[in-house]
Amino acid sequence: MSRFKGGCKDSLAGFKVQTAEPTVPYGLLKAARKSGQLNLSGRGLKEVPQNVYRLNIDTPEEAQQNVSFGAADCWWEQTDLTKLLLSSNQITLLSDDIRLLPGLTTLDLHDNQLSSLPSALGELQNLQQLRLSHNQLDSLPVEMCTLKNLRSLTLQQNLLENLPEDLGQLANLTELDASSNQLKSLPSSFGCLVSLQKVNLCHNQLSGLPDSLARLTNVKLLDCSDNQLTEIPESLSEMLALEQLYLRHNKLRFLPKLPAPALKELYVGNNQIEQLQTEQLSCLTAISLLELRNNKIKIVPEEITLLSTLTRLDLTNNDITSLPASLSLLPNLNVLLLEGNPLRGIRRDILSKGTSELLKYLRGRVKEEPDKTDGGDTAMMLPSQARVNVHDIKTLKLLAYSDKQAGSIPEELFDGAAGQSIATVNFSKNQLTSVPPRLVEFQSSLSEVNLGFNRLISCSPDICKLLQLTHIDLR
Repeated sequence: MSRFKGGCKDSLAGFKVQTAEPTVPYGLLKAARKSGQLNLSGRGLKEVPQNVYRLNIDTPEEAQQNVSFGAADCWWEQTDLTKLLLSSNQITLLSDDIRLLPGLTTLDLHDNQLSSLPSALGELQNLQQLRLSHNQLDSLPVEMCTLKNLRSLTLQQNLLENLPEDLGQLANLTELDASSNQLKSLPSSFGCLVSLQKVNLCHNQLSGLPDSLARLTNVKLLDCSDNQLTEIPESLSEMLALEQLYLRHNKLRFLPKLPAPALKELYVGNNQIEQLQTEQLSCLTAISLLELRNNKIKIVPEEITLLSTLTRLDLTNNDITSLPASLSLLPNLNVLLLEGNPLRGIRRDILSKGTSELLKYLRGRVKEEPDKTDGGDTAMMLPSQARVNVHDIKTLKLLAYSDKQAGSIPEELFDGAAGQSIATVNFSKNQLTSVPPRLVEFQSSLSEVNLGFNRLISCSPDICKLLQLTHIDLR
């Protein structure tokens, strides 16, 4: 090193190096001994000064050398350091001497240049909050997993490719932010973090989520946006407290089937969803906000009306050409976003006036339909007071007769759909004891059949003739 190359100059340089080392103003240390808190954020530190590590140890000697204590300033009345803030410095290394501060409950090291952490970190058994975001960490010491009292762990903006397998030992952790790393998978013990309430895993490289997530029954917010997810395990519906789920910017082709009882907000924008299926929609019993923007959705099904708690529906930038009039019957809907869709049949000036005018227009269409006693181009009356919705049949390729508690499907319904390429049939929530035999009339086009919540005692072999069938609901 240059300071040891000989001569008086080098000796002076060595002296200068020592005195140039960042020091902590005595006033701060004195205050920290009283308050138990030391804030050294944004001070250009490249390392943690030794007198900070030894704050709880060296005070008597330091007091004798530097200060005349009065009766009110006795060194023996000092408080152990509990909160150490070192954020926004240039610290590259944390010494094992951190163990000399066992009373710490908060350690903030975010926005530094740390590439590793000492194993001694595991000795800080009182630690409740550990902030390590915006560093250069590519791994975490396994000893960190012994911090039984840790409540909050923030790791975002690092270089982590995995999390320790023993992470599940942090049984009291309520908040975990591991976003903006390089995670490809989660440890098998992840489901043991049973106290978690908020989990952020966005901006990683996750291709799947473990079923063990279902054990996280206290999680209210889960963010898995900007990953490589192609599907979401149904087991997530066992996350009974889950209220907000973020799945934006993934590779999902279908809306997740998630009958999570508390789920209020679902964000699945910027995926590859082409179809909204009845089964998935009917699961969302508590949904208030549904974001589907920037997908490839072509049809909004009538079953959207199952979402009676919905207040905000974002369908921006899809391939939707028409809307079901029944959309206006959603009792709580007050925001409907449709910009960037090739909608036909609705004047642009109506669309430009916003949600309330659009819903008013759609309600008008609903009211018009019962007045058409001759059937017209929209509907015709059946003896059972059911209706054949020609719009659904011709435009949506949907044949629906659900929630009627009927023992059979009226023949007139099939007559009204004769010759049409019906793709979806919904006969759910009736009293059917057998599969309607006339389904085979749509064998060349029918891809989805919902016969859930009936009284079926057998499944007709005719089902095997529906060669285009991809989904059948027999709940």
